[in-house]
Formats: sequence, C-alpha cells, structure tokens
Amino acid sequence: QVQLVESGGGLVQAGGSLRLSCQASGSIFSLNAMGWYRQVPGKQRELVATINSDGSTKYGDSAKGRFTISRDNAKNTVYLQMNSLKPEDTAVYYCFAVVASRGGYEYDYWGQGTQVTVSS
Repeated sequence: QVQLVESGGGLVQAGGSLRLSCQASGSIFSLNAMGWYRQVPGKQRELVATINSDGSTKYGDSAKGRFTISRDNAKNTVYLQMNSLKPEDTAVYYCFAVVASRGGYEYDYWGQGTQVTVSS
C-alpha cells in the first residue's frame, strides 16, 4: 500500500502565494508520474499539473504561468508552488502518484485532498 500525505493548503488573499506538498510513503518500487488535480463542488476534477520521474511537466490551462510543479525524488515528494492566486483557484487540491511495482504494473494513488481558499 502507498499513502500520500498532503500539506500546505489554507486561506490566502488574492494575489498571494501558497506551496502545497505531497509525500508518498509505503510499498514504493518506483514513483512515476506525480501531480495535482483540483475539484470544486459540482464540477469535474481538473488537471493542475503533473511531473514525470524525468522532470518533464504538464500544466493545465489555469495553472500556466502562475504555478510551478517540482519534485524531490529522494523524498518521494511533489510540490506545487502557486503564485498570483485568484478566487477562482479556490478548490480542494488532490495529489496523485503513479507507482510501479516490481512486476512492472502501475497503480494510481490519491491523497485525501487539501483545501485552498482564495479570498477577494
């Protein structure tokens, strides 16, 4: 089993910054992609950013130019630096990780979610 523990959410004023962290632990042979999605009640979960084990990244349209994803492979941790936050960034942010087993199978794991609230 793999656990993902998120931290760093909270309340911030518009224009401010937050840094989310997500650490994976447990039976990890290899961590492949990691990243973040977000969800607002009543809407579908939306891609924020992903990062592969080689450091290549992908951003959702809402994150481009304002958010930066990074990872520390030694700590099995992914980070999301969010700058110039807007009220529309308010959501629950979910961390995910794609974990490979020794047999070569991949499994998706999700964190419990962390609330980010941006006040106007």
